[in-house]
Amino acid sequence: MSKIKAVFFDQDGVIIDTERDGHRVSFNMTFKEFGFTDEWSVEYYHELLQIAGGKERMKHHWKTKGFSKPLTEEEIDNLVKEMHKRKTALFVELIESGKLALRPGLHRFMKELMDAGIKIGVCTTSNEQAAKAITEGVLKDIKFDVVLAGDVVKNKKPDPEIYNLGLSTLGLTPDEAFVVEDSKNGVKAAKAAGMKVIVTTNGYTEKEDVEAGDVIVSCLGDPDGEKAKMRKGDIPNFDGIVHVKQLMELFG
Repeated sequence: MSKIKAVFFDQDGVIIDTERDGHRVSFNMTFKEFGFTDEWSVEYYHELLQIAGGKERMKHHWKTKGFSKPLTEEEIDNLVKEMHKRKTALFVELIESGKLALRPGLHRFMKELMDAGIKIGVCTTSNEQAAKAITEGVLKDIKFDVVLAGDVVKNKKPDPEIYNLGLSTLGLTPDEAFVVEDSKNGVKAAKAAGMKVIVTTNGYTEKEDVEAGDVIVSCLGDPDGEKAKMRKGDIPNFDGIVHVKQLMELFG
């Protein structure tokens, strides 16, 4: 019998492909509202994604490129907090508008977990308000046993702190859970916490070094929609759909 009792999901890029058309767009809208001419391109935002956390990305942008208006160290700290609060509100509006779709197979996979009695968790460095908009709105029919988001931990991915907290919250050992991630930093965090990982890559992360993942696919796949392409893994008779039962057998 499988030992797997829970599955932890990263949010951005795993549940919804939010980075390019959600977070990036919200950042640019915020900059404009605050009187800046800065605009983060698709390519530049990919660079910024190597830094975990939106406030941290803005601070990095200020340090390396500078905003369109000069800002002191004291000014930037306060401004980043204000801008991030507004950016989050805009991002939540985008989610609630229904313009950002769930990734292929995600909802089906979570339903399979519920049917199998497996606990479901979200472990994300994204803002708590944004996480709630997804878990209590878009995915309101899914039962989440734990949602860890934002500043709930001091150290962000690739540090394993958020996954360690997820395990301790549910009273589990690393071999009793696995993780669904999409990025290099996320895979590093999950692996440092001692867990198996399935990687569902997206446009931003398909070229990242995620080879530490145990299974790597383009998505989870839908029977009547987009099928998954497997880059790494040992799922018998794989037909483009990743099922919970298959991973339970593989990881358990």
